[in-house]
Formats: sequence, C-alpha cells, structure tokens
Amino acid sequence: MTAAVLVVAKYPVPGEAKTRLIPRYGPEGAAALAAAALLDTVRIAGAVHGARVVVACRGHLADAVRTEDLAVALAECAVIGQRGNGFGERLANAHRDAVGLGAHRVVQIGMDTPQVTAGQLAEMFDDLDRDDTDAILAPAGDGGWWALGLRDGRGASVLPSVPMSRPDTGAMTARALRGEGLRVRRAGLLDDVDVPADVDRVAVRCPPESEFARAAAQLRFSTDRSRHGAH
Repeated sequence: MTAAVLVVAKYPVPGEAKTRLIPRYGPEGAAALAAAALLDTVRIAGAVHGARVVVACRGHLADAVRTEDLAVALAECAVIGQRGNGFGERLANAHRDAVGLGAHRVVQIGMDTPQVTAGQLAEMFDDLDRDDTDAILAPAGDGGWWALGLRDGRGASVLPSVPMSRPDTGAMTARALRGEGLRVRRAGLLDDVDVPADVDRVAVRCPPESEFARAAAQLRFSTDRSRHGAH
C-alpha cells in the first residue's frame, strides 16, 4: 500500500475511555460514545479511495463495549498495537509502523472527530502530493490538532518532544515540523470530542447514518429522563 489512513485509538473500555465525559454520561455512556466514534472513524477512513486503513490500538478489545461490532469493523483494517511510553512517542511509532507496512503517505487521525468526511481525508492525501508540501496539519478547535499527514514518516520524530493536550499544541507541532525543514500545509479546522459540551456540538455535524450521532441522541434522552424523572 502506498497510502494509509492511520487511526490512533483506545479501545472503548468503561472507566478508561473518554474519562472526561464520565461526569455527565457515566463510564458506560462515555465508552458507548467512544465506541460509536471509533466505528464512524473506521468507516469513513475505509471510504477513502486508494488508501488502506491502519488502526493503532491501545488496550484490549475483549474488555470494550460493542466488542462484536468493533471486531467486524476492524477485520477490514490492519490492526497494530501502540508502542511507547508517552502519547507523543506512541504517535511517532504508529507513523513508523504504518510506513513499515508499506504506506509512503500517511494521514493520521484519532477517534474524536466522527464528523470528518472521506473527502476531507482524500484532500489531505492530494495535498501531500504537492511539490510545495511535506506535511499536513489539521487544527482542532481547542488549539490542538486532529490530523497529521506525513510522507515516509518524515517529521514523526518531533512528536515525543511536543507537549500534548494544551491550547498551543497545534502551534508547537507546526513549529517543530518546520524546525525539521518541513513545509507544512494547514488543513481545515474541526472540533474534537474531549468534554461533555463537545458531544452535541460534534453530533449535529455528523451524517444521519452516524453511530456517534445516534449514541449521543440516545444518551441525551436517557440523561434528560433521569434528570427530570420519567412520566
């Protein structure tokens, strides 16, 4: 394969997945949203023409919610484990592993932007073919980034040195890539799902068939009934 969408994910295990959503949705609800987002992301990645889907997972599928659905979806992907101590190191190794599988162009995303489209990902691959572009960085609304496109893994080595989950993570990542001599092109901004306020904001931007939008609506209904009492 010469192109791959690399999905860096954590298996949706209750109590471990999307922990910042637990105060509103509980461990099972947070895991259900994580599972739905991962299912959407894998489906969308699989719709990118000419690109293989590589999923770098952390955790154990057997402990996750929606195990059977995830197993079916992941059967169409190359599934690899995450390697490394910190998040940045795991990201860098995932890029290297995707290249090791034969991908010369890699667009890496997480599982927090289920509203992304196959067209947006395909456009990043097109941009990676440009003579004036070495890397693609797609900013997130919280100041981080939701996608990173690299050729032959060049630039992945900077990721362990970039502080993650900060309002300036996106700017620092772009600066680090440029410090390696890479010409960085910016892609479109998307909000990712980190905290409860993000859930509805992202869900309304998902297509009707979205697992995430469906899960969010079900949890919203359950939460409202619990808050106001069933009649």
